[in-house]
Amino acid sequence: MKNKVFAIILGVLSIVAGIFCLINPLAGSLASTLIAGWSFLILGAIQLFVAFRETGWGSRIWALLLGILGVLAGISLLSNPLEGVLTLTVILGVLFLVTGIMKFVAGFALPSGNLKLMVIISGAISALLGLMILSDFPGSAVVTLGVLLGVELIADGIAVLGLANAGRSRA
Repeated sequence: MKNKVFAIILGVLSIVAGIFCLINPLAGSLASTLIAGWSFLILGAIQLFVAFRETGWGSRIWALLLGILGVLAGISLLSNPLEGVLTLTVILGVLFLVTGIMKFVAGFALPSGNLKLMVIISGAISALLGLMILSDFPGSAVVTLGVLLGVELIADGIAVLGLANAGRSRA
């Protein structure tokens, strides 16, 4: 019973947070940047800890470099969140554009059928989103991350509520 109640509360909170991100995308974009900053900082610190547990010097050096890079990225995002919003938006736009082009091209290599068409359309949409983000930069930076975070939170909240409901109907 406690797990279902917890899941319902979590799902509702996620949906409410997603709605707030959609209402105020700049705050959502800043939240996304801060979450990314803390994630890089924590994962970089863990990587540094792991580096000292490595046995070979080659792996130790790579682990140290990755750990330092993660910590520096985290500190950079946390100390300059507005600049981080710009940087993350450019990265996101380029990522959408490149993966969209790759999916679009790969779709033509698939045999005819629904899957081929779906992959081509998915690639075209991803590439178009990337172009939209990059063509309106830096204006797009104000809303892009916040809107994407809002949509993700709402989708996750709905999924958690669905899982809680599925668990309740089984009982």
